Amino acid sequence: MEKNIAMIHTLAIGMPKELHDSNGRSMITGIEKGKVQEVYLSTRGFEGDDVADKKHHGGPDRAVCLYPAEHYIQWEQETGKPLPTAAFGENLTVTNMLEVDICIGDIYKIGDAVIQITQGRVPCSTIDKYTEANILLKRLIETGYTGYLARVLEEGKICADSKIELVEKDPARVSVLHCNEVYFKNEDALAMKRIQAVDALAEDWKQKLEKRIQLLQSKVIN
Repeated sequence: MEKNIAMIHTLAIGMPKELHDSNGRSMITGIEKGKVQEVYLSTRGFEGDDVADKKHHGGPDRAVCLYPAEHYIQWEQETGKPLPTAAFGENLTVTNMLEVDICIGDIYKIGDAVIQITQGRVPCSTIDKYTEANILLKRLIETGYTGYLARVLEEGKICADSKIELVEKDPARVSVLHCNEVYFKNEDALAMKRIQAVDALAEDWKQKLEKRIQLLQSKVIN
């Protein structure tokens, strides 16, 4: 097996449901996913999969969530316990697709479907509650190991053993890791403008970056 070929580690889906943490607090969330062997991917996302918080998750620009399998080793060492399948609510746990190598606008064919990377994943507190590890949200932001999201350019069936093929590398070469570093530090207007200029960037990020750029520029003026 060639070393650096991108592959599916886990294909997983799940619908929103009520979950309880160790303190008995309940939450309605779609973070819990179960492994499947095959599933159809439409522009709205995978069949049998959805999110509870429609404001912050889901939509055409965020139809697919991917997370690098390699990070699980680090997180299990830091938390001192095994993590569940698709612990970060991702549909595709993947190997050889780290945030430092994946760029906004990159296009991949997976099975019969074609997807385009749109933004880094913005993690939320549900990850800590679901995994019962109160450091993960903080550590994902600190490292930029958030995973990333994609829109669907061509619908189709994906299987657990489907190949992942790079169709086109975005010419701007703006990595997900770089975007995360800029997004979470919130200080570099020029870097934000470079990210914003990538056509494939999710509309939500374009708008958020625009607000931040204006805010930073107003501080300079004042």
